[in-house]
Amino acid sequence: MSDISIFVGTVYGNAQSVAEQVENKLTAMGHNASIIDDPSVDDFNNAGEVLFITSTTGQGDLPPTIEFFVSDLRDQMPMLNGKRFGVVALGDSSYGDTFAGAGKEVFALCEELAGTPIAQLKTVDALDTYNPEEEVLPWIEAHYQS
Repeated sequence: MSDISIFVGTVYGNAQSVAEQVENKLTAMGHNASIIDDPSVDDFNNAGEVLFITSTTGQGDLPPTIEFFVSDLRDQMPMLNGKRFGVVALGDSSYGDTFAGAGKEVFALCEELAGTPIAQLKTVDALDTYNPEEEVLPWIEAHYQS
């Protein structure tokens, strides 16, 4: 089974709640999964696999909980060298072009860092889904099989 580090970008706690449910799901599936609070580049480097779960704030911006972390990743460019990654982006499509902007940014960065995506970016639209975990947990189960 995999060691999966979960990095969370949240504003009002919704992405944090989803991440906690994902952590429990991955653990139940036999993985060693943990949410990394106040992440650093070292946490990113030491991760077996990387999973981002993030909402979007402002005009497609990163939430404050991962804003500086992602900035550090951009500055230091710690290569993933084929390491697997996944990104779940929570958003609201009524924002138009900035919908799920934080997740799109993180996904592009992980590709730039030579990571291997487990799947394409998973977006969850608040206009369609009141409980994002109802879409995210089946996605996790489908893409994190042993």
